[in-house]
Order: sequence, then structure tokens, then C-alpha cells
Amino acid sequence: MGEACRQANRVRRVLFAALAALSVSTGLSAGAGPTEPLAIVSASGRHLFQVEIADEPGERATGLMNRFELAPDAGMLFDFGESQPVHMWMKNTYIPLDMVFIRADGTIHRIAANTVPQSLATISSGQPVRFVLEVAGGTAARLAIKRGDRVEHALIAAE
Repeated sequence: MGEACRQANRVRRVLFAALAALSVSTGLSAGAGPTEPLAIVSASGRHLFQVEIADEPGERATGLMNRFELAPDAGMLFDFGESQPVHMWMKNTYIPLDMVFIRADGTIHRIAANTVPQSLATISSGQPVRFVLEVAGGTAARLAIKRGDRVEHALIAAE
């Protein structure tokens, strides 16, 4: 690696650290929009979150990219409008996430835990789902959320 590349990497690290510090010190999360309540009901209890909604193609494409923090009770709910195979990735996402793949009836089909920041690897639902909930990495383990648990939100029809 040449000196110019090393210098560019140092500048990137400094800028990343400065942006992260600014985000923490102001309590803001870049790109954060309006939120709505969501609950996950599991054997360990009822867990409440405030989530942004991504129900338009552009919102779903951007997701939580370019964020440097996510509160323990925050997340983003992706609504695909109908059940379908879903494929996600972590490009330009700087924080590990738990991706919760949810059937149309609100039951959790699969959890991809602690996804790798900035990875281009495909993370698949494994079967058709209508929703994906992204929360901070480690949340599912911390709250003992598992496959078969139920997600409650105004967009999710209880069947």
C-alpha cells in the first residue's frame, strides 16, 4: 500500500470517528425520520420499539445506510407490500444489525443476527416474507427473541 493510500485511510478513520462522536454528542442519527411504535411479543415479554417505516422503493434501498448509531429501542420496519423472497445486504451500513424476517401474519420466520457492517454478502429471508425489521445487532439475543415470536404493528395484520 502506497503512502497516499495510507494517508487516505487515516483521513477516512478520522472523519468516521468525528462523525460518530458528533452523532453521539448531539443524540442525532443521520437520516432518522419519524417513528411509530412496534412490539415484539416473546416468551421473555413484550418488547417495545420506535421504528421508522421503509415502504417505498427508495426508502427500502437506503434503509439504515450511513447511520453511525441506533438506539437499543429503535429500528426500521421494511414493508414489501406483499410476501416475497427478500434479499438484504449491509453496503454502507456502519453498525451491526439484527435482521428479523417477518411473515404477513406477524410471526418471525428468521433472524439474521449481528450482520457484518459494510458487507456485500446477501442476507436472504429463506422463504417469502412481507416485512423485515432491522434493530441494533445483539438485540434478539439480549431480549431472547426467537423464530415464531410475534411482531405487532399497525401495518401487520394479525391472522
